[in-house]
Amino acid sequence: MALVRKQFGASVCAGPGRLRLAAWAVAAAVLMLAVLVQGGSVRPAAAQSIGSGDPIMEIRIEGSQRIEPDTVRSYMAINPGDPFDARAIDRALKNLFATGLFADVNFRREGNALVVQVAENPIINRIAFEGNDKLEDEELQNEIQLRPRVVYTQGRVQSDVKRLLDLYRRNGRFAAAVEPKIIKLDQNRVDLVFEITEGEDTGVERIDFVGNKIFSDSDLRDVVITRESAWFRFLTSSDTYDPDRLTVDKEALRKYYLSEGYADFRVLSAVAELSPDQEAFFITFTVEEGERYKFGKIDIKATLKDLDPASVWGDVLTFEGDWYNADLVDKSVQAIANRVGTLGYAFVDVRPRIDRDTENRVLNLTYDIQEGPKVYVERIDIVGNVRTQDKVIRREFRLAEGDAFSTAKLRRTEQRLRNLTFFESVDIQTTPGSAPDKTIIKVKVAEKSTGELNFGAGFSTADGPLGSIGVRERNLLGKGQDLRLNFTISGKRSQLDLSFTDPYFLDKDVSAGFDLFHRRFNDVRGDSYDLQQTGAGLRMGYELSEYTRQTLSYRLSVDKVHDLDDDISEAIRDEKGYTIRSSIGSTITYDRRDDPFDPRDGYYASLSNTFIGLGGDVYNLQSQVRGGYFYPLNDDVSIGIAGGVGYISGIFGDHVRVTDAWTLGGGNLRGFESSGVGPRDADTNDSLGGQFIFDGTLQATFPIGLPEEFQIRGRAFTDFGTLTGTDLDNNDVNVDDDASLRVSVGGGLTWVSPFGPIAVDLAYPIMKEDYDNTEWFRFSVGTSF
Repeated sequence: MALVRKQFGASVCAGPGRLRLAAWAVAAAVLMLAVLVQGGSVRPAAAQSIGSGDPIMEIRIEGSQRIEPDTVRSYMAINPGDPFDARAIDRALKNLFATGLFADVNFRREGNALVVQVAENPIINRIAFEGNDKLEDEELQNEIQLRPRVVYTQGRVQSDVKRLLDLYRRNGRFAAAVEPKIIKLDQNRVDLVFEITEGEDTGVERIDFVGNKIFSDSDLRDVVITRESAWFRFLTSSDTYDPDRLTVDKEALRKYYLSEGYADFRVLSAVAELSPDQEAFFITFTVEEGERYKFGKIDIKATLKDLDPASVWGDVLTFEGDWYNADLVDKSVQAIANRVGTLGYAFVDVRPRIDRDTENRVLNLTYDIQEGPKVYVERIDIVGNVRTQDKVIRREFRLAEGDAFSTAKLRRTEQRLRNLTFFESVDIQTTPGSAPDKTIIKVKVAEKSTGELNFGAGFSTADGPLGSIGVRERNLLGKGQDLRLNFTISGKRSQLDLSFTDPYFLDKDVSAGFDLFHRRFNDVRGDSYDLQQTGAGLRMGYELSEYTRQTLSYRLSVDKVHDLDDDISEAIRDEKGYTIRSSIGSTITYDRRDDPFDPRDGYYASLSNTFIGLGGDVYNLQSQVRGGYFYPLNDDVSIGIAGGVGYISGIFGDHVRVTDAWTLGGGNLRGFESSGVGPRDADTNDSLGGQFIFDGTLQATFPIGLPEEFQIRGRAFTDFGTLTGTDLDNNDVNVDDDASLRVSVGGGLTWVSPFGPIAVDLAYPIMKEDYDNTEWFRFSVGTSF
């Protein structure tokens, strides 16, 4: 033991020199390790003198190809004359790697020279995607940040791999895999290839709800957008899991409960669990319904000068005693703000203030109308329009940069943009501007196909089958121009029409267009004669006010009546040969419909006058008044009534020809054949047309119980009208003419299919005359490209 202690003690006494040597060795090792961790290295031979403090006489760069040596030196922040300092060189090493330009960096000392050996990262020559089928290359390219002629780094590649995986997951493919590979080229270039395994759609196997007592799971499944996977949903993606859609579903549930009176409703959680085989999701919503409330006392308070609250009571949609409905509150707020805005108050703030009576379960509601903050439009930003030019969108704005901000004008702008039918969706939001009194309007649009290839088909008891084909581009070259070419053919008629419309001719708020047409009608109006029309027309239109528009038109045509049957009506035989028609017309329309193509709410009225006789052989004057009113019974069901009345008369001693008279039946009176109603030759049964026309329809549209994603709606309708009066040049013609009302009833379906809208109608006449021609079935189909 003593010997051990002696040896131990001796070794301790001899330790200081050895400890100093060990400390220097540890320090050198730490320095070497630090350099290696940074991705570069300092050679051992140089390590002993690289931090000696001697001045650096030369900095020599080796290995650079694209990057100039002076550029490398600028990144280092070391200059000749600076000392050999280990800390400064360590900083230089970090600076060079931070640029992302270099794969490796080495420092060494050769005499009084600092030599920097660099290996540059390659440049990306091309980026390609392989294995992708569901997502196009363009969509993938827009998602990643790397681009050709950009420096390749492993970190950037891995970041883009994550972005691609996130994109596939947003599209419901959680089993997708992305593997990046590089192909080395000369001159330190690489091709980057993302090899993609898309995998199958990750569907939603089941949607469950926890905590719901008032509404069943099936009721709530109809509320959310996400759907359970089913074979018939192959045309939609609503049954694939999407985390963003889940957020929308939570909001949809909240709005639904609030519209049903459950003011305390909350979604506690929405959990999506992936099945062990990673092929499907199970989604569970946990909700807290709360109590149901009714509206209590409804009141309006206004602090605006000279504003009488009674003037806006007609815009309030909430009533005491009704179940609480947050949607009606929001609509009332918007309606009141619009009404006050029309009264000349530019800055209005309408706030619904609720006083909750939990004991009686009522909500007392006060609409507080105050002067809002004075806010002006600083800037309008537009995104999402890849094809449509900015000016096409901006010219629909009712607000301009610098104008006083108005929510009413902003909603009108949104409606006008939707009415263009160029966009799948239009989202307008406001964000704070550079000052408290400024706001920025951001418009995000999602474009849709505006080209159409339309097919039509029909059947009547008289004409048999007919078909049509048309090509149309509603947003030509992204300028908002409309170009249309239609061709229709059947056993009894054919026609070719070409039309073009520029809604803002020469960038002015004036629309202009032209029409060219050539039409042949075989066996017109009762298998009697052929009619040929060839001509052209010019149109222009402009706004008289925000909702009122006038259209002026000129039309010139050459008409030919030929191939008359031997037993044809003498009234038509008198019109055999050529006639030239030159006409000018005017139409004034006042339109407050929510959608001019599929109206569910609003009304419209129009007045048209046409003078035929600006030269040519025919002298007539025709006038027509039309209008319609549409009302939504709820979010799914709407009713509408529309109709018109018209009259045509000869002038300057001329009479109304059969080819100029009004016709009734087919599209404007379902259940009756085209030209199937009105005056007829009693001896030949030829249709003679009429001077006075009245037609109308009362229709209700509604869902038919199929899943909403099918986009199939039903309709029930009754059509009614009459056509009477003749102004024939031959008084010897025996005419059957009865001004009695004709009525039909029927129903139909409309399916917005991937191939375009398909419409089917069945109609049965319940009031008619014996000489009327009827039809019972009609359908049409179209597609878009």
